[in-house]
Amino acid sequence: MKILVVEDDKSLRQIIREALEGEGMVVETAPTYAKAVLKVEDYTYDCVLLDIMLPDGSGMDLLDHIKQIGKGENVIIISAKDSLDDKVSGLDKGADDYLAKPFHIAELIARVRSVVRRKEHKGEMSLTLGNVELKPERAWAAVAGQELELNRKEFDILAYFMARPGHLVDKQMLAEAVWGDHIDQVDNFDFLYAQMKNLRKKMKDAGADVEIKAVYGIGYKMTKL
Repeated sequence: MKILVVEDDKSLRQIIREALEGEGMVVETAPTYAKAVLKVEDYTYDCVLLDIMLPDGSGMDLLDHIKQIGKGENVIIISAKDSLDDKVSGLDKGADDYLAKPFHIAELIARVRSVVRRKEHKGEMSLTLGNVELKPERAWAAVAGQELELNRKEFDILAYFMARPGHLVDKQMLAEAVWGDHIDQVDNFDFLYAQMKNLRKKMKDAGADVEIKAVYGIGYKMTKL
């Protein structure tokens, strides 16, 4: 799960980042409106945590921009402004949820998981394809009812494909979704190939009737056997 935190308060931004990373999420941050615009235009996120009051612009305007450019990110507004008008305005503009400051980090994490599950997984508690089942909230995977032991990155890769069956996924896009946009700085994709090799072997050994097929020179696609 890849999250963008748009928050100008450095301390709060770091607290949120560390908490979400502790839950196994990939987290990127933007302290200003301008930097947030660059992020949402260049990358795709599962959820954007959006402060209304930014030093160089309005979070509401950023929400408008996200919708205008056709991005499908879930958006949770996090703001010290707790008026009914702000809540209504944000939800009317397409925000998925609204959380007033101060808030408990546990509640924030629960809200993030909830909006992603509602939109990406159609409100279901699990993803199923063939005899493979995933429960994203518990990072649990199984083949034919038997638990599949995966490390965090292997699980994130599998979850990404389970939510996009039959879609051709570019290796750069996959790397950014699972590892974050600092992937731009790496020289090769050996780290991705290693995780993918291990995941595919574990699925095959467990008797999965779906596989992640390599498409030469492009990326990967999940298909049924």
